[in-house]
Amino acid sequence: MTASPTLPTGLCLGGNVFGWTADESTSFALLDAFVDAGGRMIDTADSYMARAEGLSGGESETVIGRWLARRGRRDDVVIATKVGSWAERKGLGPDNVRAACDDSLRRLQTDHIDLYYAHRDDPDTPQEDYLEAFDGLVRAGKVRAVGASNFEADRLASALELADKHDLTRFAAVQPHYNLVEREYEGEQAALVDREGLVCYPYFGLAKGFLTGKYRPEGGDVDTGAATGTMANARAEGARGYLDERGVALLGVLDEIAAAHRVPVAAVALAWLAAQPTVAAPIASARTLDQLSEILPAVSLTLSDDELERLRRM
Repeated sequence: MTASPTLPTGLCLGGNVFGWTADESTSFALLDAFVDAGGRMIDTADSYMARAEGLSGGESETVIGRWLARRGRRDDVVIATKVGSWAERKGLGPDNVRAACDDSLRRLQTDHIDLYYAHRDDPDTPQEDYLEAFDGLVRAGKVRAVGASNFEADRLASALELADKHDLTRFAAVQPHYNLVEREYEGEQAALVDREGLVCYPYFGLAKGFLTGKYRPEGGDVDTGAATGTMANARAEGARGYLDERGVALLGVLDEIAAAHRVPVAAVALAWLAAQPTVAAPIASARTLDQLSEILPAVSLTLSDDELERLRRM
């Protein structure tokens, strides 16, 4: 079994916006600013953003690959990408995993992927089959570590058991939907991740934008030049869906803590997530440099035990 490398902590920059709501020049500026500020990890997927109007998938990886080639910063960053949910490369069949990896390497213009996720479980493929495929990629030097995104705890447990039984590379990381308002991860899966020595990189760390504080009750949303389009509008509606009694109370606590530290609300929400057991780094996206400036303070922000507990109780 090949040992997994050490995976980074801090803040992971979500690449879903690259080539979608952030054009190439803006994406380059965001990547430059993130890495210049000490950011080390960039998260993407082969499917980003196939579901958006006018796009077909692969756009995010392509933009990141061009940035890597133009800036020469491959050794400065950890690149995470995913396989399995794009219609063009759907599922975790071994041949598909191998072909998708080669496609991603070409788009990313690199010879290795630092962290390669199964984007979601594939009940139609025996787990041992796709674990063997991932193991082969690691042994070939094309992938450094593998992870599981959107897996149920029981399926993650069985994958780890099979990897150990057959001396295959085991999942080193998970990527669940987890943030201050979505807390299901804290149950069975977090206990399993802790017990097995994995690390967690939660997606939707800002709850589709709700935890930036820009969505407020009674039409009081803060105008931040929101993206338009069916998919972007659906995410905005999803964020507004958190504006129930609990959500409004949570925003009030976030506002108080943000004011005390003189940082944006988004930074507090991400700092809370980063402080949770098993979490290595939350994932957050930014479409503009102004939005990036709202999340970067999370890296150096340390919340007190009392502040962490106040937010935990919400």
